[in-house]
Amino acid sequence: MAAIGDIVNAQTGRARVRRGDGSPPRARPGTGIPSWATLALSVPLLLLIGLPILAIFFRTPPQALVESLGTPQARAALELSLRTTAISTLLAIALGTPVGLLLARQDLRFGRALDTFIELPILIPPSVAGIALLMAFGRSGVFAGPLNAAGITLPFTPAAVILAQIFVAAPFYVKAAALGFSAIDGEAREAAEIDGANPWQLFQHILVPLAWPALLSGAATTWARALGEFGATIIFAGNFPGRTQTMPLAIYLGFEMNMDVALALSVVLIALAFLSLLVVKVLLRRDFAANGKSPD
Repeated sequence: MAAIGDIVNAQTGRARVRRGDGSPPRARPGTGIPSWATLALSVPLLLLIGLPILAIFFRTPPQALVESLGTPQARAALELSLRTTAISTLLAIALGTPVGLLLARQDLRFGRALDTFIELPILIPPSVAGIALLMAFGRSGVFAGPLNAAGITLPFTPAAVILAQIFVAAPFYVKAAALGFSAIDGEAREAAEIDGANPWQLFQHILVPLAWPALLSGAATTWARALGEFGATIIFAGNFPGRTQTMPLAIYLGFEMNMDVALALSVVLIALAFLSLLVVKVLLRRDFAANGKSPD
């Protein structure tokens, strides 16, 4: 498959000089509004976002953080969250990649309708998502008969936690994958097909290598969204410590019973969300740099 590798390299090279002259991208012009004015007008929103986050860290000294995270409740919620989000992210990648490929097709009939359908779980309230899952897969749900016949019980189990996370978070991966696949030059695919590549070789050696920044950033965003899932989980899976109680649910319970645990888990979730955003931005910056564009 050396020729296919050459196609990938050629495609990357064309992206670097797509502007035509091979020169670095021009700096974008300003808005014409003085920077001091935009900075002054930005302060209220920046404070509204920053002060509550800083307050959590201010109220959680390092010693209290370590002690709270060492409690059985916090450890169980942390372990369950990391385990279920890892599984849900992997399933989102496996199930969402074909959908991303489908949405990337320019000739897809009803493509906009399908795209809107995929975005729906992002926009509906999480509580509605939980009700929808319960009505579909609950003990009295639409599909309760086949599930009961197969001896499968989903509500209020770790499997319900994973399903809720996939429902609300997988669209983020699908959207990123569709954007990544659609940005690939059609000439690369055509050249690979002429070279004799079958669909699997085309996917493995052309599509994935060229779209990997979008795929990885989508996976990181999906994982972060699954990690913070609350509404659909508490309705469909319940809030049972050690079984379905993820970190957001433990924070909800800790708000009434142990504020130190709630604060410690909040710090962990903020830190993990920040790291996932950092990963996404680094990947996108590298992708833009390779294509001769600016991410800023």
